[in-house]
Amino acid sequence: MTLKRILLAAAGLGAMMAAVPAHADEIVLRALMEDVPETQIIESLLPDFEKETGIKVEFEKIGYGDMHDKLVSQLVSPQSYYNLLEVDFLWAGEFPAAGWLADLKPFIAKSNYDITPFIPSTLDLLGRTEESLQILPMYNYSMGLIYRTDLLQDPKLQEAFKAATGKELAVPKTLADYVEISKFMKANAGVAGAAMQGQRGDPNSMEFSNYLFAAGGNYLGDGKKVVLDSPEGKVAIDLYVDNIKNGAQQGALSATLDDTLRLMCSGKAFSMVTYWWMLPQVDNAEKCPDVAGKVALSVMPGGHGESGGWGWGIPKNVSPEEQEAAWKFIQWVQSKDVSVARALQGHAPVRADTYTDAKVLEKYPYYKEAQDIVATGKSFPIFAYSAQYEDVLGTSLSQAGGGEVTTEDALKAAHKGLEELLAK
Repeated sequence: MTLKRILLAAAGLGAMMAAVPAHADEIVLRALMEDVPETQIIESLLPDFEKETGIKVEFEKIGYGDMHDKLVSQLVSPQSYYNLLEVDFLWAGEFPAAGWLADLKPFIAKSNYDITPFIPSTLDLLGRTEESLQILPMYNYSMGLIYRTDLLQDPKLQEAFKAATGKELAVPKTLADYVEISKFMKANAGVAGAAMQGQRGDPNSMEFSNYLFAAGGNYLGDGKKVVLDSPEGKVAIDLYVDNIKNGAQQGALSATLDDTLRLMCSGKAFSMVTYWWMLPQVDNAEKCPDVAGKVALSVMPGGHGESGGWGWGIPKNVSPEEQEAAWKFIQWVQSKDVSVARALQGHAPVRADTYTDAKVLEKYPYYKEAQDIVATGKSFPIFAYSAQYEDVLGTSLSQAGGGEVTTEDALKAAHKGLEELLAK
């Protein structure tokens, strides 16, 4: 980058920058990325892209909670500093509605890029319509159950569980079974029954969604009618709060995803309801020696978990040259070869041909279960105020978990909050 460009950027003259032609050899792709294993996997492969194309890619990694506002401040400016976007499915209603994203269909047509290998649900989750496709799937983060096989197979625990409940200690089939086993483990195994991410907002909203779907409930019914306050919703919130209070680790109401991973890795938890791609992290002997080889993955007890995903987008407020470079990167990173290379490091694929690749299945046989988790996943409400609803729901869940309100009142407040935001 020239000194002139550096000085202009430092002075904040984005509009002037937009008028300066960008040469291919000067383009640097900059993306704001969530600091999670998937980002680290892609980052390890970036030298291959730079060698192949001559285009440098820089990832700025931060926590999820800070990403939305930092991106929006750039997308509403004359020119975005970030010329390659990582977009959460929760923003897939807001960003296109605001007109911030370039339509990818012309890029797809011009380059003859084949999108048929993408699992259709991953495209639909990110707002695909007949008219446009503004976000291409990056990775999926459907949620399931990771649990300790060694604790389920412990003879003393099996005997104690049978004596206490009259049931065999086994992988839970229903949500009620899961919470019962979680509470038993906390009382009898010297570990938290569930490593729970109860911090209000995105963590507890996503976690609770699994309980809701597993109990047979939903956020929305036909015609986008809010149906959260239902008998199934009441079962879900009662069991969620019961597990927070009686099965989870101390401090669960303030815990995040990172906290649950650390707890599970330390061997101090029996289970966690989490993103299925966490299994390679927990089952890694170098990262988690206390539990590696002792963990397994299943669909959320009850048959359905929460489904989500990230996608790639290109901002409208960058130069055509930058947009072309961004599209070149997206094609590369979501190609079959690179998807397989990512999967061999624990990537959560969005391409069906990656789940069935022989090399991937040889290394990670549980990708068969992962496919089932993706196939049965249900989505959090996706609309222009999805991110705001996380805060509304998260507050109600946190208040119920802390005993400030009843589960019935928390459910009604979350139901009403969704109705109000949908009516905006």
